[in-house]
Amino acid sequence: MTSKIGSTVLGHPRIGPNRELKRALESYWAGRSVEADLREVARRLWEDTWRGLAEAGLDSVPGNTFSYYDHVLDTAVTFGAVPRRYAELGLGALDTYFAMARGTEAVPPLEMTKWFDTNYHYLVPEIGPDTSFSLTDRTAVEQFLQARELGVEIRPVLVGPLTFLLLSKPSEEDFDPLDKLAELTDAYEQLLGELHRAGARWVQLDEPALAADRTPQELDALRNTYRRLGDLAERPAILTACYFGDPGDALGVLAAAPIEGLALDLVTEPSTADRVVATPGLRDKALVAGVIDGRNIWRADLDRCMTAAATLLGSAGEVSIGTSCSLLHVPYDVDAETNLDPQVKPWLSFAAQKVREVVTLGRALREGREVVEPELIEARAAVADRVRAERVRDNRVRARLDSLRPQDSRRTDYAKRREAQQKSLRLPPLPTTTIGSFPQTTDVRKARAALRAGRIDAATYRQRMRDEVERVIALQEDIGLDVLVHGEPERNDMVQYFAEQLDGFAATDNGWVQSYGSRCVRPPILFGDVRRPEPMTVEWAAHAQRLTDKPVKGMLTGPVTMLAWSFVRDDQPQADTARQVALAIRDEVRDLEAAGIRVVQVDEPALRELLPLRAEQRPAYLEWAVESFRLATSGIAEATQIHTHLCYSEFGDVIDAIVALDADVTSIEAARSRMEVLADLNEVGFDRGVGPGVYDIHSPRVPDEEEMEELLRAALKAVPADRLWVNPDCGLKTRDYPQVEPALRNMTDAAHRTRP
Repeated sequence: MTSKIGSTVLGHPRIGPNRELKRALESYWAGRSVEADLREVARRLWEDTWRGLAEAGLDSVPGNTFSYYDHVLDTAVTFGAVPRRYAELGLGALDTYFAMARGTEAVPPLEMTKWFDTNYHYLVPEIGPDTSFSLTDRTAVEQFLQARELGVEIRPVLVGPLTFLLLSKPSEEDFDPLDKLAELTDAYEQLLGELHRAGARWVQLDEPALAADRTPQELDALRNTYRRLGDLAERPAILTACYFGDPGDALGVLAAAPIEGLALDLVTEPSTADRVVATPGLRDKALVAGVIDGRNIWRADLDRCMTAAATLLGSAGEVSIGTSCSLLHVPYDVDAETNLDPQVKPWLSFAAQKVREVVTLGRALREGREVVEPELIEARAAVADRVRAERVRDNRVRARLDSLRPQDSRRTDYAKRREAQQKSLRLPPLPTTTIGSFPQTTDVRKARAALRAGRIDAATYRQRMRDEVERVIALQEDIGLDVLVHGEPERNDMVQYFAEQLDGFAATDNGWVQSYGSRCVRPPILFGDVRRPEPMTVEWAAHAQRLTDKPVKGMLTGPVTMLAWSFVRDDQPQADTARQVALAIRDEVRDLEAAGIRVVQVDEPALRELLPLRAEQRPAYLEWAVESFRLATSGIAEATQIHTHLCYSEFGDVIDAIVALDADVTSIEAARSRMEVLADLNEVGFDRGVGPGVYDIHSPRVPDEEEMEELLRAALKAVPADRLWVNPDCGLKTRDYPQVEPALRNMTDAAHRTRP
C-alpha cells in the first residue's frame, strides 16, 4: 500500500542562508580551495536542509534538490548527456560539470536561458542523434541513503523526462530531442528501480513544461512515458509536479496515468482547482494542493488557502497541502532581516515561514482549524494591516497616471530621430560600447561595506566612487571604445539600486535568491505605489560626461525588469504597477537629457521573462509591457538616443514586441547562440540599430580577436554596417579586470578590423 505523502514543499533554496555555496564555489574556481572543501560545504548545506525541514514538521521532505550550479545540468549529467567536446577535456567529473556551465579557455559553455517565467537561469542541454542516455550519476540514490542515515526519509526530486527534452536544444538541424524520449525513459526506469531498492517510497518528477501550450504529439509522448514509468513493477510511488500555471489538457493525461500523485500549482491560476474537481481520474490519487505561493514573499491568507484546499476534498484520494512550486525562488528566512521596515516585515513570508504555513494548513486540514487558531489569528491580522496601510497608496501617483494622454507614450518618426542622432553623436560604423557595469573591485565593495557599517560618511563614499568612475572612463578611452559608460561602481544591483531610491519599495539585507551558479540577487520588495522623490543617476552620469568628449550613456533599468526582478505587490494588476515605475523612469530620462547626456539606455532584460506560458495570455502582457517602456522613454528630443538591452531569453516569442519598443538601438545576448537571434530580427524587418553580443560575460574565458571578428562577420550577413553595434552580451560587474580588459581590447580590435 502506498504511504501518504502529507504536507510538503516542492523544493528549497540551496545557496545557504549566508550564501555559503557561493563563497565555496568561487573559492574553488579561483584555486583557493580543493574539491574536498567544496563538497564538504555542500554536504553540510543539504544535511542542514533535510534536518530543518523534518524538524519543521513536514510530512514529506524533498531531497536531491541541491545543485552545485543548476538542476537541469544535473539531470543532463545524471543521464549521460555530456557533449563530446566536454567529455574529451580529460577533466574529473566535477570539473567537466563546471566546464559545461562556465566553459574553459578552449571550449565555450552551454547556452543559458531563463527557467520558464522566472529569473532563474538554467543551462540548455544539447541533444542529438549521437546522444546516448544511460544512468551515469547516482547522486539521487546516494543522497537518499545519506538522509536515511541521519534519520530523515527524503523524497528524491528530478526534472521529469518530458520537461528535460522540451527544454533541450538539438545539436543538429532538423533533429527533435523528443525523438530520444524512449531511450531517456529507459534511463529513468533504471534510476527509479535503484531508488526503490534503496528504500525510497516516493519520487517527485517535475514537469513544469506542462504549464505551457503543448501539441497533441507532446501530450501523446507524455501519456506513453508515464504509462511506461507507472507500469514498472519495482519503483517508488510517483508524484508528478506541475507548476507555473494550469497544466491544461495534460491534467487529464496524468490523471489517467498509472501514477500515485500529482502536485498542482493553485496560485498562478486558481481556476486550476475547478479543473481538478471536474477530473474524475484523480479520485484514486494523492493531490498536493499548491496553495502557498512558492515564488512571491507575501504572507498567505491562511483562511483563503484553507478554503481552497478544502473544496478539493473528495476530488482526490488524498488532499494535502504544499507550495505552488519549489521555494528556490524565495529567500531563506524573514527573521534574519533586522533592518527591514517594521510595518512591512509582518506582511512577508520567506522559505522558513512558508514551510510553517504549509505545516499549519496541513494540521488544520487533518485536525480542524481550531488546533491552529492562534496561527490563523496572527495571519489574519497581518493580512488586514497590509490592506489598510495608508502608505500603500499615493494619490499623487494615481492622479498623474489618470492624466496621461496617448501621445505621452510616443516619440517622433525613427527616420527623423536617426538623422538627428547621427549629427549629434558622429559615431563610426560598428560603434563599440559596453552594456553598463564594469567589474566591482575589492576596493569598491569595501567602501560600500564601510558606508553601511558607519566607518565612512556619505561624502567620503561618494568621492571614492567618483574616483572609480574617473578610472573607468580613462580605461575605456585607452581601449578605444566609442560610447562610454560610467561603470556603475555606486550600484549594488541594477534593480535594488533604484528600488532603494523610490517610494513604494523596501530592501532586505539577507534576502538572497539564486539567479544561476554562484550568482545571487536580492530582489527588492515592491509593496506600494511607486514615486521618484529625486534624481537617482544624474550626478554620476554627468560627472562621467565631464571627463570625456565621447558620449556617455545614462544607465537605467526599465519598468518590466524592475517588476520581474522584484517581489511585486499582488493587490493590483501588474500593468498598473509597471506604469507607476515607468513614470519614475521617465522623469529620470528627462533629467539625464537636461544634464547633457545624449545616450540613455533603459534595460529590459526581463521582457521575455514575464511572458505568460500560454499563448492566449501573451497579447495582454506584451501590450502593457511595451506601453510602459514607451512611457518611460518618450517626451525627449529626437537627438537623444534611446538604447535597450535584452539578455538570455528565447527572443522569437517577443520579436514583435522588441520592434514595438521603438528603441533606437537594441543590444541582445548572442555570443553563446552564435548570432541565431538575428534571423528572427530580419524576419520581422527590424530596421533599428542592433548590438548582438560578441563576448559572453557569464563565462570567465577571454575570447580572442579572431573569435569575435568571426561573430561580427556573421552578424554583418544579417545586419548592415550602418546599423550594427559591437558590445558584450551583458554587464561586466561579475567579471574581473584581468578578464575584462583583454576581452574589450580584443572586441575593439575586432570591430576596427571588420569596419568597412
